[in-house]
Amino acid sequence: MITRKKKVIIAMSGGVDSSVAAWFLKKNDYLVEGLFMKNWEENDKENYCHAAEDLYDAENVCKKLNIYLHKINFSQEYWEQVFKNFLNEYKKGNTPNPDILCNKEIKFKLFFNYAVEHLQADYIATGHYARILKKNGINYLLKAIDRNKDQSYFLYTLQSHQLERILFPIGAFKKNKIRMIAKKIGLKVAEKKDSTGICFIGPKNINNFLSYYIKEKKGNIVTINGEIIGSHNGLFYYTLGQRKGLKIGGMKDKYNMPWYVVSKNIQTNSLIVAQGLSNPYLMSIGLIAEKINWINNIKFKLPFFCKAKTRYRQNEVSCQIKYIDNLYIKILFDIPIIAVTPGQSVVFYLSDTCIGGGIIKCKLPLL
Repeated sequence: MITRKKKVIIAMSGGVDSSVAAWFLKKNDYLVEGLFMKNWEENDKENYCHAAEDLYDAENVCKKLNIYLHKINFSQEYWEQVFKNFLNEYKKGNTPNPDILCNKEIKFKLFFNYAVEHLQADYIATGHYARILKKNGINYLLKAIDRNKDQSYFLYTLQSHQLERILFPIGAFKKNKIRMIAKKIGLKVAEKKDSTGICFIGPKNINNFLSYYIKEKKGNIVTINGEIIGSHNGLFYYTLGQRKGLKIGGMKDKYNMPWYVVSKNIQTNSLIVAQGLSNPYLMSIGLIAEKINWINNIKFKLPFFCKAKTRYRQNEVSCQIKYIDNLYIKILFDIPIIAVTPGQSVVFYLSDTCIGGGIIKCKLPLL
């Protein structure tokens, strides 16, 4: 009796990670096909998007690996389900993370469903740096072996039933090993730079990009004591904890320390600043989060203790979840942390396991 090979549709981005992930899948005797998603139309003035170059690279890799490459355009869906939210959050004074919403709505919903329903996939795969562990019939999302590249933070919106049909082939490897493999098997993308910038749109000057879509509104830069010390062209240009671009350095009668954004006042259109990275006005003792997702729908006995990250490039901090209801959770940190930013995500961990997260609605300031 001949056993049918399991079919995997892998999201091919044209980068080294998805390319080596596809090679791993073939090596492990899966029936592998690629799918390239175009999620942004290249009609902006500065030619921000690199989709054509990425498609070219994906086609070359698939040809090299003898993999059929499907192509699909999700640009309209991306605009409606990700980019509109991105703009609306900036207009409200928040700093959103479109990569997380893109994973939820595009990669692990539209792509997932298309691969399963139209391409008869048994599994879908991506080049994310994360791992999946199945234990006692439950699927857990784990951090990648390469902690510097770990992307579990961006994947907290997944559900256990989705993990049942998802593969992360490179999650157990270091990035330098992935590049070594790509070079060894003759992939031209072996030295291709990692993608940066907004999910599927590419690298760009974020302020210039936002100015195409959000009207500038000038306002005052104000100290925590209410003194006007400068002006800004729009609150959406700034995020909490930001230092660069304020253009208020070297002022007389001020401490010789840099200025940082501590908050935004939407009602007065004011940017509130304070001096010094350790300024208590930059610190938060906790936060309120909404749109919560628990990957394994675990019911926690409160108070629940775990680790949390409030932004991607941040060390985890110990915290406790004080209450949970249907809409919000309250998190208190063991020690105050800097620049908790509404619109970003707080993601929770128990050791190596990502257990879920939510969107930061507001910070609980130290002062």
